[in-house]
Amino acid sequence: MSEIFERKVGIVACSCEELAEGTVARLAALKVLNELRPRETVTICLPLFLAGGAGDRAFARVHPTITVDGCALRCAARGTEMYSSKPAASIVVNELVAECGLDRPEGRRRLNAAGKIAVDSTAGRLAAMVDQVLGKVTGTVLAAEETSAAPVGEEREVACSCGSGMAVTKLVIDGQTVEWVALPLIFRHFRERELGQDEAAALELFETVKIYNAVPPESEKSYRQTIMLEYANFCQKENQL
Repeated sequence: MSEIFERKVGIVACSCEELAEGTVARLAALKVLNELRPRETVTICLPLFLAGGAGDRAFARVHPTITVDGCALRCAARGTEMYSSKPAASIVVNELVAECGLDRPEGRRRLNAAGKIAVDSTAGRLAAMVDQVLGKVTGTVLAAEETSAAPVGEEREVACSCGSGMAVTKLVIDGQTVEWVALPLIFRHFRERELGQDEAAALELFETVKIYNAVPPESEKSYRQTIMLEYANFCQKENQL
């Protein structure tokens, strides 16, 4: 993965409130986020993700994710794969409880002793998965999905309070509106390197953009022209600051 982005793992926990296992999933995710791996992880808000949160979906296309589900319905895993990309790893609490021979957790708002043990076991497994994923992440990105409307040519970021979102820019290319992930970050990175706007620089910039965004081969020429125009506009605005 390009060094433009710091390596992080997005943790997606299910939002089920009907089962104690759902509470275990959320508490285990919080334990990893706040205690075990605070520098390596961020949270992705599942309800916002499913509702069309472009920032969270963009993050999940660029960074690996691990899902934590309470039961076999696997709502977090299925939602992540449907709207972004397949999770790098996943945990199902009731399967982990059975695997480890633990007592079943009880209590939706206040877990019993078995529930607290399940939280610790799930958090430990999740932390180990984070370490494993960060050791082998490659940064493959899938095509952008349709998300909620925003003015064409403007940046926007939709994210939960965790700040896990990433800027999404809409541009019109060949009469179609196309969403691009993280253009300002990439543009700023290239401008700070003081690269010009010649053919070699344009090719390097566009190849970097393609790491994080899908480009149809038949449209590559027009896509590159549009991106270079946006980069020129970005540099002009930065020079005026």
